[in-house]
Amino acid sequence: MLTSNPRPATTRVSLRTIAAIAALAIAAIPFASLLAQDRAAPFTVVETGQGYEKLQDAVDAIGNSRGSIAIAPGRYEQCAVQESGDIAFLASQPGSAIFDGVTCEGKAALVLRGRSAEVSGLVFQNMRVPDFNGSGIRLEQGDLTIAESWFRDSQQGILTHNDPEGRLVIDRSTFTRLGTCEGSGGCAHSIYTGEYGEVRVTRSRFEEGRGGHYLKSRAIRVNVASSSFDDAAGRGTNYMIDLPGGASGQISNNWFVQGHDKENYAAFIAIAAEGRAHDSSGLSVTGNDARFATGVDRNSIFVADWSGEMGGVGENTLDRRLTRYEVID
Repeated sequence: MLTSNPRPATTRVSLRTIAAIAALAIAAIPFASLLAQDRAAPFTVVETGQGYEKLQDAVDAIGNSRGSIAIAPGRYEQCAVQESGDIAFLASQPGSAIFDGVTCEGKAALVLRGRSAEVSGLVFQNMRVPDFNGSGIRLEQGDLTIAESWFRDSQQGILTHNDPEGRLVIDRSTFTRLGTCEGSGGCAHSIYTGEYGEVRVTRSRFEEGRGGHYLKSRAIRVNVASSSFDDAAGRGTNYMIDLPGGASGQISNNWFVQGHDKENYAAFIAIAAEGRAHDSSGLSVTGNDARFATGVDRNSIFVADWSGEMGGVGENTLDRRLTRYEVID
């Protein structure tokens, strides 16, 4: 695990600003480039107008520079590795470009280890690898912003390494039928982040998990807001949110439903269950709505805190069978 200090906190970005990322990115693609793309290759480097049959060739053409790749509608059995630079991967029509079942380096459809990346409007599905960590995106370093994308029917949606100075932002995206506990190395999850500087998830949906947690993050700071965690059709799932080393930040204005088929139903949100790597005294949990799926008859804990640092949670709307907050020895 990396031990360098995180960079100073940046000014909070509004949801409106984050939401504009995808629209601005698509709007920035010259219309002529899109017309050329329709007539020729599916992957067009916007800045040059050059089209490519393979996504990796478009990535390599940008190299250590900054550039955008417009991706035409279609189903692609391709993957790519970003080694450097700042690259935006943009569906020319959001939701119409599907990456299906092919991974690079036995990891993911997109393996990202450049300075930064943006992903907008893409669909990732059917990612499976022998170590049970097959993902739509493997983020190994740098900043990543994701908007209006869909991760489904894979072992994991997003998996990251450690980058204490990195920032992961996810907005208006959906995570469906992800996760597995089949592998000998432990469970995979809808999202699993290493020790990143900040992880922000807004206006996104998690549903129908197939094992593990919906969101597991070792980030130093988290902001999870205005999202839904619908476990009603989940199978063998665990926590909705697991912050195994603790974290600062907020979990606010989300909607949680715990389903019938659980491997672990003890809590909705777990804090520092694997140790106190980060201070959790500044973590705020407020404005959330949490309940059980129809027909579920059990008790659970809304926030289980192994750190003992939080001192409680704010005002939330909870099912009567939920314990609001409990410190676990």
